Amino acid sequence: MPLTIPRGRVCTKGQTFKQEQKHKTLFYHQLDSRRLSSPLGSPVQAEVFFPRLTVPFCGHIKGGMRPGKKILIMGIVGMNPESFEIQLTCGDSEDPPADVAIEMKAEFTDKQLLRNACVSEKWGEEESAIPYFPFIADQPFRVEILCEHPRFRVFVDGHQLFDFYHRVELLSSIDTVKINGDLQLTKLG
Repeated sequence: MPLTIPRGRVCTKGQTFKQEQKHKTLFYHQLDSRRLSSPLGSPVQAEVFFPRLTVPFCGHIKGGMRPGKKILIMGIVGMNPESFEIQLTCGDSEDPPADVAIEMKAEFTDKQLLRNACVSEKWGEEESAIPYFPFIADQPFRVEILCEHPRFRVFVDGHQLFDFYHRVELLSSIDTVKINGDLQLTKLG
C-alpha cells in the first residue's frame, strides 16, 4: 500500500521539536508528487509528497500505520553530531501533546540509541539495548521501521537492530513522522 505524506511541514526556528512552547509557527507548502527508487534500482512502492527534506521535518502518513506498513528514512549524519531523533506520533497536536508511538534518539557521545513512547502525556520505560551503534559522523544511513502486529521492527542499513513493542494500541492513529537533530535527510518513503 502506498505511503503518502500529503502535506509537509517545515518547522521554524521558533518551534521546538519536543513541543515545549505553546505558540508555534508552521509553514504549509503546496507539494509535488515524486516517485522514489530504491538503491537496487526498482521503484519503491510508495509515493511520498514533500516540499523539501529539511530538518526539523514533520509529515503526515496517510492512513496511519498498520501491520505490514514500512517507513523508510535515508539521510546523512552531520559532521559533528550530538544527537538526532525520529518519532512516529499520533498527529501533531501541541496542546495536549500528541502521543508518541516510538521515539528513537541517537546519542553520539554515549553511542546509544534510546527508545521510548509517550501515551497520555506519560513517558514509559526507556529501552537502550542494541548489539552495536550503527551511525557514523558524516556517513549515509538507511532506517526502515516495519510495523508488525505486536511491534515495530527497526532495521539500519539492512540489519535488524531492535524490536519495540507497541504501547499505542490503535495503530491507525500513528499518522505523523517527525525528524530532528544533526542529520540531513535524502529520502523518505
